[in-house]
Amino acid sequence: MIAATPALPPPAIEQPAPYQVSYGLVTGRAARGTQRVIVSANGRTLASKPLRGRRFSLRVSLPAGDVSLQVTTVARGGRRSFRVVEDVFGLPAGSRPRVVAARNDPVLARKLRGLARDFRGTTGFYVQSLTGGGGAAWNAKAQFPAASTLKLAIATTVLAEHPGIPPPGSRVHELLRSMLTRSDNAAANALEVWLAGSTSAGSHQVNALMRSIGLVDSEMYGGYELRTLAGRIPIRVDEQPPFNYGKHTTAWDLSSLLRSVWLSSGSVDGPLRRAQAGFTAADGRYLLWLLAHVSDSPKLDRVRTGNPGVVVLHKAGWLNSGRHDAGLVFWRGGVFVASVMTWSSSGAGTSADVLAGRCAEVALARFRRREG
Repeated sequence: MIAATPALPPPAIEQPAPYQVSYGLVTGRAARGTQRVIVSANGRTLASKPLRGRRFSLRVSLPAGDVSLQVTTVARGGRRSFRVVEDVFGLPAGSRPRVVAARNDPVLARKLRGLARDFRGTTGFYVQSLTGGGGAAWNAKAQFPAASTLKLAIATTVLAEHPGIPPPGSRVHELLRSMLTRSDNAAANALEVWLAGSTSAGSHQVNALMRSIGLVDSEMYGGYELRTLAGRIPIRVDEQPPFNYGKHTTAWDLSSLLRSVWLSSGSVDGPLRRAQAGFTAADGRYLLWLLAHVSDSPKLDRVRTGNPGVVVLHKAGWLNSGRHDAGLVFWRGGVFVASVMTWSSSGAGTSADVLAGRCAEVALARFRRREG
């Protein structure tokens, strides 16, 4: 009798993981006897590499957006096995986290201030290429009513406290998805209660996390009502909108928080991971995955129109008098952070959304020209 050739066990994939973003790093461990590793995404082969030993590490260029990634291993005699990772969000390899010095871009500043002056109300913005350094700011230290933008800070605090990534289907996972992708107020309150037993105590923890990374002009200030890097870029108050202080934040603080989350999603030891030992690289990639699936009327993400391959990970907030958006805009050459805040006593309408989109469009065009 001829003994049957044993099947090749499938590979164990470490990165990317489900419900996380990926910059194209694929790592894991193959079965003994594996001679080649093949990586494909959405049915298209991205890389094929001979393997010596059992561990593999490849860098590939992933399609931007949701991808299904497959790792195939091949052994002697053509024996094959594979494993698939679903729910991965691909980001450009050129946007991998690293630390660059901020510098003022006077051309970008002039163009963005022109847009801000045309808005009927008070505005504040901070825009910076995180991979090139150039940026611009206007009224970036002025405090605005925060609305839902600080739900990003709640999520960051929850992940710093939660042991590991919340498993799919778990209560915390579902609350985070509802709070960020649908901006659900009840979910935000429930997460603050999960943190410390009440919304007020949870807010104290959120404020403590923000202070730990230098965000001194933001205040969580209790729960939500239930209804149906400075560098050389000038950061100052040019015009303070009048409002009754409750939850508040600034364009600079929101941009700084987003930059910290982005840095944490890679191998960089940024301010968030230095200050919060519980916030891991996997937490950063998971939080960015959630932001990639926000459903909202177009604001910063208006920049995607006519710009294939550009993706926007963002969190907006709105009240009758104020509409804001803060996010990370990824393109083939890198990534920039943008926070655009608006306030008007007569009501901030969709013109604020248009302003955010125009700011993102102008910034993308400038960074493409400067960074290639």
